[in-house]
Amino acid sequence: MEKYSQYRDRGSGISPFIPSSTPTSTLATLVHGALFLFRLPLFLSYSALFFIVLDHLPSFLIPQFLRKLLLWTLLGIPGIWWVDLQLDGVKRGSLSQQPSSRFPGNAGRSVIAAQFTSPIDALYLAAIFDPIFTVSYPNTRKVQRVSLLRAILLALAPPTLTAPPAKSLTTIQSLLERNPHRVIAVFPEMSTTNGKGILPFSPSLLSAPADAKIFPVSMRYTPPDIATPVPGAYAAFLWNLLSRPTHLIRVRISEAVNNNAFTQAPHSGEESVDPDEGGAGMHGVALEPEERALLDRIAETLARLARNKRVGLTLRDKLAFIEAWKKGKR
Repeated sequence: MEKYSQYRDRGSGISPFIPSSTPTSTLATLVHGALFLFRLPLFLSYSALFFIVLDHLPSFLIPQFLRKLLLWTLLGIPGIWWVDLQLDGVKRGSLSQQPSSRFPGNAGRSVIAAQFTSPIDALYLAAIFDPIFTVSYPNTRKVQRVSLLRAILLALAPPTLTAPPAKSLTTIQSLLERNPHRVIAVFPEMSTTNGKGILPFSPSLLSAPADAKIFPVSMRYTPPDIATPVPGAYAAFLWNLLSRPTHLIRVRISEAVNNNAFTQAPHSGEESVDPDEGGAGMHGVALEPEERALLDRIAETLARLARNKRVGLTLRDKLAFIEAWKKGKR
């Protein structure tokens, strides 16, 4: 992989965009192939049933507990039933003794700032917290509300440097005001990695009001090859997901932080700046020191939870890597 060395972070040497692979033997490949062929039609048919029909039924027909059960069934088909959930700073075995406010959704208005590596990220968050999903962009504090299916497919989509028209955008504050009992899910890195580094953040978390609690949430997978840092890798993702007997998700939730730098003052001109100018992680949007400190704190927390490091590679670096990766494959 030395030919992709220019896409390593200069400070840490981490390559966050190269797909992970798991060594296997010929016999294991045959067993995995049989398991894949058994699961594939079941997974695709159940996914189609859920996202085409069940996901659009009103809540009085599909209450929240039933929706979560249906999502756990979808997770169970590829063998995702082992979840190691821990609260940051809490000893094992004492999780049940913690106050409910340590979990998103039980602490008033809540926002999840989630690490972004795989389509399973959104599926797991939906099965646990039933949040409102959003898409963040590098040059605006606003977000775009999307469906669960769109959030899943976003993990296999190429990075987007420019936000859509303003009429399709909103703020986290507005979403919380209109949905006071729902959790808001944000992927501040904006694009997926292989789980080995935290990308520079969008400023979207800064639109969360001061009374909302922002929970950094890390999700790591074993084996790690269901991460999708290269867009469009549908076949490889399905193979890695469905051919393994089981998958483990390690979920770490940090103590919440508040956006004490929140202001309702308009930020004029933030849509037109160069996405890669300015300080690392801020994508050219002019920030106050308190705002920069908040994003730094959340990013550092995510890196610690995921046991990796922050990297300075941008979305443009990822787009350049994707072009190099495609040429290498050809």
